Amino acid sequence: MNEGLSGMDDNLVVATMPGDADWPDATAIDALLAEAGLTREPHIDVFAVAYLDRRLVGCLGLDGGVVKCAAIAESIQGFNVLGRLFSELRCQALLAGHVNLRCYTKPSYRRRFEALGFTAIAEVPKYAVLLEDDPSGITDYAAGLATTFRPGKRIGGVVMNANPFTYGHRYLLEAATAYCDVVHVFVVGEDVSRFSYAQRFRMVSEGVQDMPQRDQLVVHPGSPYVVSRSTFPQYFLHDSADVTRAYTGIDLQIFRRHIATALGIRHRFLGTEPTSQITAEYNRGMGYWLREAPEAAPPISVHEIQRVGDPPISASRVRRALDAGRWDEIAELVPPTTAALLWEEFTPPVHPTKMLSPVGSFAGVPGKQDSPLSATYQPSGLAGANRLR
Repeated sequence: MNEGLSGMDDNLVVATMPGDADWPDATAIDALLAEAGLTREPHIDVFAVAYLDRRLVGCLGLDGGVVKCAAIAESIQGFNVLGRLFSELRCQALLAGHVNLRCYTKPSYRRRFEALGFTAIAEVPKYAVLLEDDPSGITDYAAGLATTFRPGKRIGGVVMNANPFTYGHRYLLEAATAYCDVVHVFVVGEDVSRFSYAQRFRMVSEGVQDMPQRDQLVVHPGSPYVVSRSTFPQYFLHDSADVTRAYTGIDLQIFRRHIATALGIRHRFLGTEPTSQITAEYNRGMGYWLREAPEAAPPISVHEIQRVGDPPISASRVRRALDAGRWDEIAELVPPTTAALLWEEFTPPVHPTKMLSPVGSFAGVPGKQDSPLSATYQPSGLAGANRLR
Protein backbone atom coordinates (compact mmCIF):
# COMPACT_ATOMS: atom_id res chain seq x y z
CA MET A 1 0.00 0.00 0.00
CA ASN A 2 1.17 3.50 -0.73
CA GLU A 3 2.56 4.84 2.57
CA GLY A 4 0.88 8.18 1.98
CA LEU A 5 -2.46 6.43 1.87
CA SER A 6 -1.97 3.95 4.73
CA GLY A 7 -4.15 6.04 7.01
CA MET A 8 -6.64 6.99 4.33
CA ASP A 9 -9.65 5.49 6.08
CA ASP A 10 -9.00 7.74 9.06
CA ASN A 11 -8.48 10.86 6.99
CA LEU A 12 -11.08 10.33 4.25
CA VAL A 13 -14.20 12.40 4.79
CA VAL A 14 -17.37 11.64 2.81
CA ALA A 15 -20.15 14.23 2.70
CA THR A 16 -22.89 15.55 0.43
CA MET A 17 -23.32 18.86 -1.33
CA PRO A 18 -25.98 20.37 -3.63
CA GLY A 19 -25.62 19.67 -7.30
CA ASP A 20 -25.94 23.26 -8.50
CA ALA A 21 -22.96 25.15 -9.84
CA ASP A 22 -23.18 27.94 -7.24
CA TRP A 23 -21.82 25.80 -4.40
CA PRO A 24 -18.29 26.90 -3.34
CA ASP A 25 -16.66 23.54 -4.16
CA ALA A 26 -18.42 23.18 -7.53
CA THR A 27 -15.27 24.28 -9.38
CA ALA A 28 -13.30 21.53 -7.64
CA ILE A 29 -15.86 18.96 -8.83
CA ASP A 30 -15.61 20.33 -12.37
CA ALA A 31 -11.81 20.01 -12.24
CA LEU A 32 -11.98 16.42 -10.93
CA LEU A 33 -14.46 15.46 -13.63
CA ALA A 34 -12.29 17.09 -16.28
CA GLU A 35 -9.28 15.00 -15.14
CA ALA A 36 -11.39 11.90 -15.85
CA GLY A 37 -12.47 13.25 -19.26
CA LEU A 38 -15.98 14.03 -18.00
CA THR A 39 -18.21 17.10 -17.71
CA ARG A 40 -20.83 18.04 -15.16
CA GLU A 41 -24.44 17.26 -16.03
CA PRO A 42 -26.71 20.30 -15.61
CA HIS A 43 -29.39 18.59 -13.50
CA ILE A 44 -27.69 16.98 -10.53
CA ASP A 45 -29.78 16.96 -7.34
CA VAL A 46 -26.95 16.08 -4.95
CA PHE A 47 -23.30 15.05 -5.01
CA ALA A 48 -21.58 12.66 -2.63
CA VAL A 49 -18.03 13.94 -2.29
CA ALA A 50 -14.86 12.53 -0.73
CA TYR A 51 -12.05 14.65 0.78
CA LEU A 52 -8.59 13.46 1.74
CA ASP A 53 -6.66 15.99 3.82
CA ARG A 54 -9.19 18.61 2.66
CA ARG A 55 -8.55 17.87 -1.00
CA LEU A 56 -11.45 16.69 -3.16
CA VAL A 57 -10.60 13.18 -4.40
CA GLY A 58 -13.96 11.73 -5.41
CA CYS A 59 -17.49 12.65 -6.48
CA LEU A 60 -20.68 10.86 -7.47
CA GLY A 61 -23.90 12.57 -8.54
CA LEU A 62 -27.59 11.72 -8.30
CA ASP A 63 -30.24 12.98 -10.70
CA GLY A 64 -33.61 11.61 -9.62
CA GLY A 65 -33.04 7.87 -9.64
CA VAL A 66 -29.99 8.02 -11.93
CA VAL A 67 -26.40 7.84 -10.68
CA LYS A 68 -23.93 9.79 -12.82
CA CYS A 69 -20.77 11.89 -12.84
CA ALA A 70 -18.50 9.40 -11.03
CA ALA A 71 -14.87 10.49 -10.77
CA ILE A 72 -12.06 9.32 -8.47
CA ALA A 73 -8.64 10.93 -8.29
CA GLU A 74 -5.96 8.79 -9.95
CA SER A 75 -3.86 8.79 -6.77
CA ILE A 76 -6.44 6.79 -4.80
CA GLN A 77 -7.79 4.44 -7.44
CA GLY A 78 -8.36 0.96 -5.98
CA PHE A 79 -9.21 2.06 -2.45
CA ASN A 80 -13.01 1.62 -2.77
CA VAL A 81 -13.69 5.32 -2.51
CA LEU A 82 -16.49 4.76 -5.04
CA GLY A 83 -18.13 2.32 -2.62
CA ARG A 84 -18.05 4.90 0.18
CA LEU A 85 -19.53 7.52 -2.11
CA PHE A 86 -22.28 5.20 -3.31
CA SER A 87 -23.27 4.27 0.27
CA GLU A 88 -23.74 7.96 1.03
CA LEU A 89 -25.63 8.58 -2.20
CA ARG A 90 -27.86 5.54 -1.61
CA CYS A 91 -29.01 7.11 1.68
CA GLN A 92 -29.81 10.36 -0.10
CA ALA A 93 -31.72 8.48 -2.79
CA LEU A 94 -33.85 6.63 -0.23
CA LEU A 95 -34.65 9.88 1.56
CA ALA A 96 -35.84 11.29 -1.78
CA GLY A 97 -37.99 8.21 -2.46
CA HIS A 98 -35.77 6.56 -5.09
CA VAL A 99 -35.59 2.88 -4.22
CA ASN A 100 -34.13 1.50 -7.43
CA LEU A 101 -31.21 3.27 -9.06
CA ARG A 102 -29.81 3.23 -12.60
CA CYS A 103 -26.43 4.29 -13.87
CA TYR A 104 -25.29 5.34 -17.35
CA THR A 105 -21.52 5.39 -17.65
CA LYS A 106 -18.49 4.47 -19.74
CA PRO A 107 -18.09 0.74 -20.44
CA SER A 108 -14.69 0.97 -18.68
CA TYR A 109 -16.56 1.73 -15.42
CA ARG A 110 -18.86 -1.28 -15.73
CA ARG A 111 -16.94 -3.59 -13.38
CA ARG A 112 -16.69 -0.91 -10.72
CA PHE A 113 -20.46 -0.53 -10.57
CA GLU A 114 -21.04 -4.27 -10.81
CA ALA A 115 -18.89 -4.57 -7.67
CA LEU A 116 -21.41 -2.25 -5.98
CA GLY A 117 -24.31 -4.57 -6.84
CA PHE A 118 -25.35 -3.10 -10.19
CA THR A 119 -26.37 -5.31 -13.12
CA ALA A 120 -25.74 -4.30 -16.74
CA ILE A 121 -28.85 -4.43 -18.94
CA ALA A 122 -27.55 -2.87 -22.18
CA GLU A 123 -24.21 -1.75 -23.58
CA VAL A 124 -22.98 0.00 -26.69
CA PRO A 125 -19.27 -0.92 -26.91
CA LYS A 126 -16.90 2.06 -26.65
CA TYR A 127 -19.78 4.42 -25.86
CA ALA A 128 -22.07 3.59 -22.94
CA VAL A 129 -23.45 0.98 -20.58
CA LEU A 130 -26.70 1.10 -18.60
CA LEU A 131 -26.80 -0.64 -15.23
CA GLU A 132 -29.39 -0.89 -12.47
CA ASP A 133 -29.05 -1.91 -8.85
CA ASP A 134 -32.16 -4.12 -8.82
CA PRO A 135 -31.05 -7.47 -10.28
CA SER A 136 -34.64 -8.34 -11.21
CA GLY A 137 -35.79 -4.88 -12.29
CA ILE A 138 -35.94 -5.34 -16.04
CA THR A 139 -37.15 -8.94 -15.64
CA ASP A 140 -40.01 -7.85 -13.38
CA TYR A 141 -40.94 -5.09 -15.82
CA ALA A 142 -41.04 -7.52 -18.73
CA ALA A 143 -43.13 -9.94 -16.69
CA GLY A 144 -45.62 -7.15 -16.00
CA LEU A 145 -45.79 -6.33 -19.70
CA ALA A 146 -46.43 -9.97 -20.52
CA THR A 147 -49.73 -9.80 -18.63
CA THR A 148 -50.98 -7.42 -21.34
CA PHE A 149 -50.06 -9.79 -24.17
CA ARG A 150 -52.69 -10.16 -26.87
CA PRO A 151 -52.47 -12.91 -29.49
CA GLY A 152 -52.27 -11.95 -33.14
CA LYS A 153 -50.67 -12.98 -36.40
CA ARG A 154 -48.86 -9.64 -36.57
CA ILE A 155 -48.04 -7.65 -33.45
CA GLY A 156 -46.57 -4.16 -33.70
CA GLY A 157 -45.11 -1.49 -31.47
CA VAL A 158 -45.00 2.32 -31.54
CA VAL A 159 -43.06 4.58 -29.17
CA MET A 160 -44.11 8.22 -29.05
CA ASN A 161 -43.43 11.33 -27.04
CA ALA A 162 -46.69 12.97 -28.21
CA ASN A 163 -45.65 16.49 -27.28
CA PRO A 164 -48.55 17.00 -28.01
CA PHE A 165 -50.58 14.18 -29.60
CA THR A 166 -51.50 15.12 -33.17
CA TYR A 167 -53.38 13.81 -36.20
CA GLY A 168 -49.94 12.75 -37.42
CA HIS A 169 -49.65 10.37 -34.46
CA ARG A 170 -53.12 9.05 -35.16
CA TYR A 171 -52.23 8.47 -38.80
CA LEU A 172 -49.17 6.47 -37.71
CA LEU A 173 -51.40 4.33 -35.48
CA GLU A 174 -53.90 3.86 -38.32
CA ALA A 175 -51.08 2.65 -40.55
CA ALA A 176 -49.81 0.28 -37.85
CA THR A 177 -53.25 -1.19 -37.16
CA ALA A 178 -53.89 -1.59 -40.89
CA TYR A 179 -50.93 -3.95 -40.98
CA CYS A 180 -51.03 -5.56 -37.52
CA ASP A 181 -53.70 -7.28 -35.48
CA VAL A 182 -52.40 -5.74 -32.24
CA VAL A 183 -50.32 -2.58 -31.74
CA HIS A 184 -48.68 -1.68 -28.41
CA VAL A 185 -48.19 2.05 -27.87
CA PHE A 186 -45.55 3.30 -25.42
CA VAL A 187 -45.61 6.90 -24.19
CA VAL A 188 -42.21 8.28 -23.13
CA GLY A 189 -42.40 8.83 -19.38
CA GLU A 190 -39.84 11.53 -18.54
CA ASP A 191 -41.09 15.00 -17.63
CA VAL A 192 -38.71 17.00 -19.80
CA SER A 193 -41.06 18.03 -22.61
CA ARG A 194 -43.28 21.09 -23.14
CA PHE A 195 -46.20 18.98 -21.90
CA SER A 196 -45.95 16.89 -18.76
CA TYR A 197 -46.01 13.12 -18.90
CA ALA A 198 -49.47 13.12 -17.31
CA GLN A 199 -50.76 15.47 -20.01
CA ARG A 200 -49.16 13.50 -22.84
CA PHE A 201 -50.42 10.16 -21.57
CA ARG A 202 -53.90 11.60 -21.23
CA MET A 203 -53.76 13.03 -24.76
CA VAL A 204 -52.76 9.65 -26.23
CA SER A 205 -55.24 7.63 -24.17
CA GLU A 206 -58.16 9.94 -24.94
CA GLY A 207 -57.04 10.61 -28.51
CA VAL A 208 -57.41 6.98 -29.61
CA GLN A 209 -60.77 6.32 -27.98
CA ASP A 210 -62.83 7.25 -31.05
CA MET A 211 -60.61 5.41 -33.52
CA PRO A 212 -62.34 2.46 -35.24
CA GLN A 213 -59.16 0.49 -34.53
CA ARG A 214 -59.29 1.22 -30.78
CA ASP A 215 -59.64 -2.46 -29.84
CA GLN A 216 -56.38 -3.23 -31.62
CA LEU A 217 -54.43 -0.73 -29.52
CA VAL A 218 -52.86 -1.18 -26.10
CA VAL A 219 -51.55 2.09 -24.59
CA HIS A 220 -48.81 1.54 -22.00
CA PRO A 221 -47.78 4.02 -19.30
CA GLY A 222 -44.29 5.47 -19.22
CA SER A 223 -41.33 3.50 -17.93
CA PRO A 224 -37.63 4.17 -17.29
CA TYR A 225 -36.97 1.30 -19.69
CA VAL A 226 -38.31 3.37 -22.59
CA VAL A 227 -35.29 5.66 -22.76
CA SER A 228 -35.60 9.33 -23.70
CA ARG A 229 -32.73 11.11 -25.44
CA SER A 230 -33.68 14.26 -23.55
CA THR A 231 -32.66 12.65 -20.25
CA PHE A 232 -29.84 10.46 -21.59
CA PRO A 233 -26.67 11.49 -19.70
CA GLN A 234 -23.99 13.13 -21.81
CA TYR A 235 -21.26 13.78 -19.26
CA PHE A 236 -19.06 10.91 -20.50
CA LEU A 237 -19.56 11.45 -24.24
CA HIS A 238 -17.72 13.99 -26.35
CA ASP A 239 -20.20 15.11 -28.97
CA SER A 240 -23.82 14.95 -30.07
CA ALA A 241 -23.16 12.16 -32.57
CA ASP A 242 -21.74 9.94 -29.80
CA VAL A 243 -24.74 10.70 -27.59
CA THR A 244 -27.12 9.68 -30.38
CA ARG A 245 -25.21 6.44 -31.05
CA ALA A 246 -25.17 5.54 -27.35
CA TYR A 247 -28.80 6.44 -26.68
CA THR A 248 -30.03 4.67 -29.82
CA GLY A 249 -28.21 1.45 -29.00
CA ILE A 250 -29.23 1.35 -25.33
CA ASP A 251 -32.89 2.13 -26.01
CA LEU A 252 -33.30 -0.31 -28.90
CA GLN A 253 -31.46 -3.16 -27.19
CA ILE A 254 -33.89 -2.92 -24.27
CA PHE A 255 -36.85 -2.77 -26.63
CA ARG A 256 -35.80 -5.81 -28.64
CA ARG A 257 -34.55 -7.99 -25.78
CA HIS A 258 -37.17 -7.31 -23.15
CA ILE A 259 -40.19 -5.29 -24.31
CA ALA A 260 -40.75 -6.86 -27.72
CA THR A 261 -40.02 -10.36 -26.43
CA ALA A 262 -42.56 -10.04 -23.63
CA LEU A 263 -45.33 -8.88 -25.97
CA GLY A 264 -44.48 -10.77 -29.16
CA ILE A 265 -43.75 -7.55 -31.07
CA ARG A 266 -42.16 -8.24 -34.44
CA HIS A 267 -42.91 -4.92 -36.17
CA ARG A 268 -41.90 -1.39 -35.13
CA PHE A 269 -43.57 1.64 -36.73
CA LEU A 270 -42.27 5.18 -36.95
CA GLY A 271 -42.89 8.30 -38.97
CA THR A 272 -40.42 9.79 -41.41
CA GLU A 273 -38.42 12.65 -39.93
CA PRO A 274 -37.85 15.50 -42.40
CA THR A 275 -36.88 18.18 -39.88
CA SER A 276 -34.93 16.67 -36.95
CA GLN A 277 -31.47 15.32 -37.78
CA ILE A 278 -31.19 13.62 -34.38
CA THR A 279 -34.48 11.76 -34.79
CA ALA A 280 -33.57 10.84 -38.35
CA GLU A 281 -30.30 9.30 -37.08
CA TYR A 282 -32.24 7.36 -34.45
CA ASN A 283 -34.60 6.07 -37.12
CA ARG A 284 -31.65 4.90 -39.22
CA GLY A 285 -30.18 3.11 -36.20
CA MET A 286 -33.33 1.04 -35.85
CA GLY A 287 -32.42 -1.05 -38.86
CA TYR A 288 -29.23 -2.26 -37.21
CA TRP A 289 -30.28 -2.67 -33.57
CA LEU A 290 -33.72 -4.15 -34.18
CA ARG A 291 -32.99 -6.25 -37.25
CA GLU A 292 -29.30 -6.85 -37.87
CA ALA A 293 -27.46 -6.81 -34.54
CA PRO A 294 -26.56 -10.31 -33.28
CA GLU A 295 -29.11 -11.05 -30.56
CA ALA A 296 -30.85 -14.05 -29.03
CA ALA A 297 -34.11 -12.10 -29.33
CA PRO A 298 -35.97 -12.36 -32.67
CA PRO A 299 -35.41 -9.59 -35.24
CA ILE A 300 -38.00 -6.83 -35.60
CA SER A 301 -39.09 -5.39 -38.95
CA VAL A 302 -39.02 -1.60 -39.15
CA HIS A 303 -41.79 0.22 -41.04
CA GLU A 304 -41.23 3.92 -41.76
CA ILE A 305 -44.52 5.66 -42.56
CA GLN A 306 -44.54 8.84 -44.64
CA ARG A 307 -45.80 11.79 -42.63
CA VAL A 308 -49.21 13.16 -43.52
CA GLY A 309 -49.91 16.81 -44.41
CA ASP A 310 -48.27 19.48 -46.50
CA PRO A 311 -46.30 20.75 -44.75
CA PRO A 312 -46.16 17.58 -42.60
CA ILE A 313 -48.12 17.57 -39.36
CA SER A 314 -45.74 17.61 -36.41
CA ALA A 315 -45.82 18.29 -32.69
CA SER A 316 -43.33 21.13 -33.13
CA ARG A 317 -45.67 22.79 -35.62
CA VAL A 318 -48.49 22.60 -33.05
CA ARG A 319 -46.27 24.12 -30.37
CA ARG A 320 -45.39 27.04 -32.64
CA ALA A 321 -49.07 27.60 -33.42
CA LEU A 322 -49.86 27.44 -29.70
CA ASP A 323 -47.22 30.06 -28.90
CA ALA A 324 -48.72 32.33 -31.57
CA GLY A 325 -52.31 31.68 -30.50
CA ARG A 326 -53.28 30.31 -33.92
CA TRP A 327 -56.20 28.13 -32.81
CA ASP A 328 -57.57 27.71 -36.34
CA GLU A 329 -54.30 26.06 -37.34
CA ILE A 330 -54.23 23.93 -34.18
CA ALA A 331 -57.69 22.60 -35.03
CA GLU A 332 -56.33 21.24 -38.29
CA LEU A 333 -53.40 19.50 -36.60
CA VAL A 334 -54.76 17.81 -33.46
CA PRO A 335 -57.78 15.70 -32.45
CA PRO A 336 -60.55 17.42 -30.45
CA THR A 337 -59.36 15.71 -27.26
CA THR A 338 -55.90 17.27 -27.61
CA ALA A 339 -57.46 20.63 -28.53
CA ALA A 340 -59.60 20.51 -25.40
CA LEU A 341 -56.58 19.94 -23.17
CA LEU A 342 -54.64 22.72 -24.87
CA TRP A 343 -57.60 25.03 -24.43
CA GLU A 344 -57.88 24.16 -20.73
CA GLU A 345 -54.20 24.68 -20.04
CA PHE A 346 -53.17 27.56 -22.25
CA THR A 347 -56.03 30.06 -22.57
CA PRO A 348 -56.64 32.76 -19.96
CA PRO A 349 -60.03 32.97 -18.22
CA VAL A 350 -62.59 34.90 -20.28
CA HIS A 351 -66.22 35.91 -19.88
CA PRO A 352 -68.47 32.82 -20.42
CA THR A 353 -70.42 34.48 -23.25
CA LYS A 354 -67.18 35.01 -25.16
CA MET A 355 -65.52 31.66 -24.45
CA LEU A 356 -64.80 29.54 -27.48
CA SER A 357 -65.61 25.92 -26.74
CA PRO A 358 -63.16 23.26 -27.92
CA VAL A 359 -66.05 20.94 -28.77
CA GLY A 360 -67.60 23.06 -31.46
CA SER A 361 -69.57 26.10 -30.27
CA PHE A 362 -69.33 29.48 -28.64
CA ALA A 363 -70.66 28.82 -25.17
CA GLY A 364 -73.59 31.07 -24.36
CA VAL A 365 -73.96 32.47 -27.89
CA PRO A 366 -77.17 31.11 -29.48
CA GLY A 367 -76.91 30.02 -33.09
CA LYS A 368 -73.12 30.10 -33.24
CA GLN A 369 -72.17 26.45 -33.61
CA ASP A 370 -68.90 26.40 -35.58
CA SER A 371 -65.61 27.02 -33.78
CA PRO A 372 -62.00 26.80 -34.90
CA LEU A 373 -61.67 23.71 -32.70
CA SER A 374 -64.58 21.78 -34.17
CA ALA A 375 -62.83 20.63 -37.33
CA THR A 376 -62.26 16.91 -37.72
CA TYR A 377 -59.29 15.85 -39.78
CA GLN A 378 -59.69 12.90 -42.14
CA PRO A 379 -56.41 11.21 -43.15
CA SER A 380 -55.97 11.00 -46.88
CA GLY A 381 -56.03 7.23 -47.22
CA LEU A 382 -53.72 4.50 -46.04
CA ALA A 383 -52.03 3.59 -49.29
CA GLY A 384 -48.62 3.50 -47.63
CA ALA A 385 -49.83 1.13 -44.93
CA ASN A 386 -51.71 -1.08 -47.36
CA ARG A 387 -48.53 -1.59 -49.38
CA LEU A 388 -46.92 -3.13 -46.29
CA ARG A 389 -49.09 -6.18 -46.72
